[in-house]
Amino acid sequence: MELSDHRKGLLLTFIAVLILSPDALLVRLIQSDLWTLLFWRCLLTGIMMSLFLAVRYRQNFLYSFRAIGRTGLLSTLTVIIGSLLFVGSLKHTAAANTLIILAATPVISSLLSWLFLRERIPLRTWLAILSCFGGILLIFSGSLQQGLLLGDLMALGATAMWGSNLVIIRSGKDVNMIPANVLGNLCVVPIVYFLGAQPLLVAPVDAGLLLLLGTVVLPISFAMITLGPRYLQAPEVSLILLIETILGPIWVWLVLGEVPHSRTLVAGLLILGALLIHTLLSLRQIQPTTES
Repeated sequence: MELSDHRKGLLLTFIAVLILSPDALLVRLIQSDLWTLLFWRCLLTGIMMSLFLAVRYRQNFLYSFRAIGRTGLLSTLTVIIGSLLFVGSLKHTAAANTLIILAATPVISSLLSWLFLRERIPLRTWLAILSCFGGILLIFSGSLQQGLLLGDLMALGATAMWGSNLVIIRSGKDVNMIPANVLGNLCVVPIVYFLGAQPLLVAPVDAGLLLLLGTVVLPISFAMITLGPRYLQAPEVSLILLIETILGPIWVWLVLGEVPHSRTLVAGLLILGALLIHTLLSLRQIQPTTES
């Protein structure tokens, strides 16, 4: 039986989130230092996504990189900074803290769109933004007592970068920005090498985990998440992506026994609840337009 475009989009995005959900766990399991982890994570991801682009564009492979222009270079910069902050956050705070703060990316992008693209923000989005920032402040207050504030701040920085990247991609929506993501990952490699990465001093167990992360988890999930929005409305994609915020800490808890702080749980309920309600209201508003 042939799948409808909508079901195809749901399946692609849902499977992508399932594949991506152990990302935080794998980062926590890898014992290599931060710079070496980033070296192999970004190098392998960049190579695999380059192969995907080579198959997709063939003789126009190099042109796909030139086509991103200045907008793509800005996107590349956000990928570089965001990658450094995301992995750094997972090394300096609880996985639940990082993933819950990152869940606020859609509302951060809405706020940045209002600031830089002058896009109108509806009341429901303002309420979601306030709820998310309230939840983030609650996480920060708990981390002050546990010495995890640095990691939380890095997660907030990564969220700002991912949100900025969404706005940049939206401003250049006529161009495929996957090459910008490839460039961002590959540019991290020399940066972390000069910061002290030791790519040849990786334990066999870590090498296996890095291969799993860089050749399967990240490139496949990112490619499928990129394809999903072709068949789904943006609010539906955002709704499915929230699953990672729930599954990620569960994997870490099951394998490493890391239990989130009570304030993190409350903040998570606040942020996820606000995002869930906001997404459902957005879908409800879009639905009549689609049916008419």
